[in-house]
Amino acid sequence: MPYRNPLGYVMLPAMMAVVTTAACAPRQPTKDQASPSAMKKALSYKAPFGEVRTAPPEIVAAGKALYEGKGRCSFCHGISGKGDGRAAHMQVPHPPRDFTNCAFQKEREDGELFWTIKYGNPGTAMQPLIPGVLSEAEGWEVVAYVRTFCAEQS
Repeated sequence: MPYRNPLGYVMLPAMMAVVTTAACAPRQPTKDQASPSAMKKALSYKAPFGEVRTAPPEIVAAGKALYEGKGRCSFCHGISGKGDGRAAHMQVPHPPRDFTNCAFQKEREDGELFWTIKYGNPGTAMQPLIPGVLSEAEGWEVVAYVRTFCAEQS
C-alpha cells in the first residue's frame, strides 16, 4: 500500500484558500507612482477638449475604440475595465488596475491617469503608450473612456 501523507490532506486545502483569498482581494488605490516633481507635472495636464468626466459622446466613443483596439488596454484591464483581461493573470504581484473601483477614480486626477498612459507605471506591466502607440489627443480620449467605468462620477 502506498504511503499517504495525512498532512497533505490539510495543507492542500489551506494553501488553496490562501491563494483564492489573495486573488479575490479588492485592489484599493495605491500610493502615487510618480516622483513628487513628476506628480506636480501630472497634475498640471489638462484635456484639450475640456472636462474629462463630461466629455462629449464622440470623445468617449473614440476612447472606447482606442481602449479596445490600438491602445490594447483591454488586453490587461479587460473589456469590463475590472482588471480581468486575457493577460491579467500574468501580472503578479501588480495586477492591472480595476477601473470600476470608484474610490480609485475619485482619488486620481485626470492628469495622473494621462501621465500613466504617457509614461507607464514603474514596477508594473503598464508601459508608456505616448508617443509610441497613441498620440496625446488619443491618450486623453482613453482617459475620458476610462472615467465611464465608475458609475458614481461626480
